[in-house]
Amino acid sequence: MSGNSPEKILMKGNEAIAEAAIRAGCTAYFGYPITPQNELIAWMADKLTDMGRVFIQAESEVAAVNMVYGAAAAGKRAMTSSSSPGISLKQEGISYAAGADLPFVYVNIVRGGPGLGSIAPAQSDFNQSVKGGGHGDYRVIVLAPSSVQECADLTYLAFDLADKWRMPVLILGDGVIGTMMEGVTLPPMRDLASLPDKSGWAVGGLYKTGRAARHITSLDLVPAELEKKIFNRFDRYKKMADEETRFEEIQCADADLVIVAYGTSARVSLGAVEEARKAGLKVGLFRPISLFPFPADELDRLAKAGKRFLVVEMSMGQMADEVRLSIHDRAPVDLVAHAGGVVPTEEEVFAAAQKILGIEPAKVQGGKK
Repeated sequence: MSGNSPEKILMKGNEAIAEAAIRAGCTAYFGYPITPQNELIAWMADKLTDMGRVFIQAESEVAAVNMVYGAAAAGKRAMTSSSSPGISLKQEGISYAAGADLPFVYVNIVRGGPGLGSIAPAQSDFNQSVKGGGHGDYRVIVLAPSSVQECADLTYLAFDLADKWRMPVLILGDGVIGTMMEGVTLPPMRDLASLPDKSGWAVGGLYKTGRAARHITSLDLVPAELEKKIFNRFDRYKKMADEETRFEEIQCADADLVIVAYGTSARVSLGAVEEARKAGLKVGLFRPISLFPFPADELDRLAKAGKRFLVVEMSMGQMADEVRLSIHDRAPVDLVAHAGGVVPTEEEVFAAAQKILGIEPAKVQGGKK
């Protein structure tokens, strides 16, 4: 490219996540292969060892997440990734990390479920992601990219958020986002010496510093003390809602109907919004980028302004329930739902919007039957 513009290269979403993690200062990756995120683990295997960093293909998902726990406890920027069944296997370790206030990044490139399901893209891990997923009262930050560029940008951000809030951060994609190719401008390579100093709490370094050993654990056998820790953690989550809520609004100001969607569903819905606008229909798109903290106040603001909502998701209405809770039943919430790996189309979302607005698709100029 000419001038001083950063070079844009063609990458898959999985590759962009991996490269952005490396550039963010990830020095240790532990994983286990599963479709459709294998490009990510392959990229890490190729790059990290050449850089003198740590890559281990573990014997299982359970082993991988516990290795991440150990690396994070030692103060390293660590990462793991998987797809739906593998993430379920990691939930115990994620709960342990959340209970020990350990920062790391993990990635779920969601596939159809439940069970082994399919290897096709889905969004049916929403509830598992935003409600914690494992045992106990906890949350993780959840960021949902809808482009390869966002795969890179949000992963780069995720490591900073993990360190800032001392907690796991999840990049939640799907099989389309992970495997499609788009142009991406990659973030700069971080100098490892510039990363946050974790010597105040991390284990390790005893021989260099001479300080006493530290024990990082989620175990606290005194109920009142454990309760206090959990209360403090949830106070932190409330503060995060003020500082870390992320979303995108497209043509919502004058919209009669607002489509709410994330990830691949948002890409499809944007096409439907464009078709609706061509047909003279006032339809907008609200895209949550942070699924936790969820942009509840922003959706409630739209509901108070008289908007009604259409949720489009590749699950049976998991995010739709969150939208209904957010707007306190102030407005109707309709749903276009798919499951098992089926991706919605622009045509069906556009048709659903027309139906909600009381218009026959065949009678809308420029509309699609």
